[in-house]
Amino acid sequence: MRIALVSCVKQKLPYPAPARDLYTSPLFHGLRNHAEANSDSWFILSAKHSLIHPDTIVAPYERTLNRMSAASRSAWATEVLEQLGKLVPAPTSILMLAGLRYRERLLPTLLALGIHVDIPLARLAFGQQLQWLKRENALV
Repeated sequence: MRIALVSCVKQKLPYPAPARDLYTSPLFHGLRNHAEANSDSWFILSAKHSLIHPDTIVAPYERTLNRMSAASRSAWATEVLEQLGKLVPAPTSILMLAGLRYRERLLPTLLALGIHVDIPLARLAFGQQLQWLKRENALV
């Protein structure tokens, strides 16, 4: 089973909505489209809610891992991994569509569990990520 993990973004609707629709940036839309086309299921990595199923209704919020302490990011990663273990039967691979802060504390545990992690956007700047998504036909 291949699952995708997509990071949340700052741009959101001003009212509660299913998580798949709450985030409104072109980058998120491209990541979501790529996740839907290239995985069996996908989830959103949220700085506030940890792991969110795309159909979960979420109210807009302002929180980012970039402003959290190292200890808080570690606690967040532990919670994400616990939620992932409850929601997903042992994935064989993960498509990680998330920035460094969202993956840095998840990767060591995932790799130690023998899970293959594909990170296609790992070394790309924001504009390059959008170009990559356009080439992959995920950004329309």
